[in-house]
Amino acid sequence: MLGPTPDGVGALRTGPRHARGGSTVSPKHSREFLTVQQHILLQQHEKAPGASGQFSWLLSGITIAAKIIADRVRRLGLFSLSGAAGAENVQGEAQQKLDVFANDILLRTLGMRDSVAILASEENEEPIVCNVGGGGHYVVLFDPLDGSSNIDCNVGVGTIFSILRCDGEGRGVGGESAVLQRGAQQVAAGYIFYGSAVSLAYTTGSGVHLFTLDNAIGAFVLTQEHVRIPQRGGIYSVNEANSLSFPEGYRRFLEWAKSKEAGPYSSRYVGSMVADIHRTLLKGGVFFYPPTAKAPEGKLRLMYEANPMAMILEQAGGLAFVGGDRRRILEVEPRSLHQRTPLIMGSPEDVERVVAFL
Repeated sequence: MLGPTPDGVGALRTGPRHARGGSTVSPKHSREFLTVQQHILLQQHEKAPGASGQFSWLLSGITIAAKIIADRVRRLGLFSLSGAAGAENVQGEAQQKLDVFANDILLRTLGMRDSVAILASEENEEPIVCNVGGGGHYVVLFDPLDGSSNIDCNVGVGTIFSILRCDGEGRGVGGESAVLQRGAQQVAAGYIFYGSAVSLAYTTGSGVHLFTLDNAIGAFVLTQEHVRIPQRGGIYSVNEANSLSFPEGYRRFLEWAKSKEAGPYSSRYVGSMVADIHRTLLKGGVFFYPPTAKAPEGKLRLMYEANPMAMILEQAGGLAFVGGDRRRILEVEPRSLHQRTPLIMGSPEDVERVVAFL
């Protein structure tokens, strides 16, 4: 039986159900047909019985935005949202029309949440202070549409988000000092992958949980709890077109990976971080983006790309390093909102194999 929920979507009734043989299965111990909101509330009940519900209300803003964005991605040509928007973002990258749309939706759905103090996006130069009255407890950072340059080709894209606690400082100067926290201080992180199905992965520090959007009921439904990345995947994911400008150690790894000595290593690279990390999480392997002559600090952004993905992979049993010194991405002290970083992340054995060459 379907019924209304606080975010306006249908959810399955969670009363007791009967198993074969007439026995009753308590909903407390059943994870079947849990929506993401129900899963968050259940986790809060188990870990923090006195929780206010502000965090689950915040997450509902992300899932509502994800459903709207997913609908536009699916019907891209019908809404004239394909192609460039004719402007550049703060990174100097050409904005796609859907970039602008996705960013606007996330700002609107999250900006109305009282628990949100500050929002920060790849598409905005400065953080946006939302709740200046002091009631906001969280900072939310996001890349609204990762891989958007691929969108016109119907290649999978995604949304990445990171959630930090707000210490109440820095609001008078645009909020940046409250935003610049290490990845290890994240209270939650996740991504939404708009592919053949719409998948949502999130963690609050107690494992990684995967949900799939069920269009029949309009809700993200739990499909895999406590996801674990394989110890070794045998897949490397990197833009090899840039390999001539990689540091020598990365080039030596690539030569080895393609040799008979390496065994069955194969290459997979989509060009959308969410798509590549989603595959790496489920199938194993290593994703890396080295420094290059053109991008000596790396290309991917620390605060709203590397940090949330590093938290996801570490919580699933993987590794996430900056480079050969084995420094955890989550321990990097940020200097600026749009700071970039090199990275190596994925299955433990595959990451260690890359690091051994550096």
